Amino acid sequence: MIVPATRYRDPEAALAFLKAAFGLTEHAVYRDEAGVIVHAQLRAGQGMVMFGPSQGGAFDELMVAPDEVGGRETTTIYVVVPDVRAVLARAEAAEARILVPLEPQGHGGESFTAADPEGHVWTFGDYDPFAG
Repeated sequence: MIVPATRYRDPEAALAFLKAAFGLTEHAVYRDEAGVIVHAQLRAGQGMVMFGPSQGGAFDELMVAPDEVGGRETTTIYVVVPDVRAVLARAEAAEARILVPLEPQGHGGESFTAADPEGHVWTFGDYDPFAG
């Protein structure tokens, strides 16, 4: 199993956005004594993504935010969804920035790519590489 993980400057805003715009659901959210998110786990079907705050951890020297490198990423997150058009409509309603419009893929299915408010790149598609 592979579980991607990233960081956010504003974990509360990220949590709200990822749920509202992309339909991810909370698996677990861990908070410190002051109620601040220190680690979150969100699910999409059988998959999961984890995130934490972007300051004060072992990854401070290993990772950068997209806006620190010209809005670019070195990897993206691909989420298999049963109804990619419904996820696109939800993302558009939440004013997600669509980077690549919905389009058919040569290997099957269709997908679109969006950025979250901190610039992390997410692709949603109905192609499931495990199905075939």
